Amino acid sequence: MFVVTVDESTCIGCGECAKACPAQILEMQENLAKVVGDDCMGCQSCTLVCPVEAIKVEEY
Repeated sequence: MFVVTVDESTCIGCGECAKACPAQILEMQENLAKVVGDDCMGCQSCTLVCPVEAIKVEEY
């Protein structure tokens, strides 16, 4: 199981992570990325496209 966290103080609201996530567990809310699901596949697509490294994927 993988857990995704978004550092809201770092997130710039570009939306690239939400577009890149094949599991669709990220979405934009109030101009910030939010985790809205718990079926992370651990692919790290979101971390690779985030220009400010605001997203972490950790194995739980």
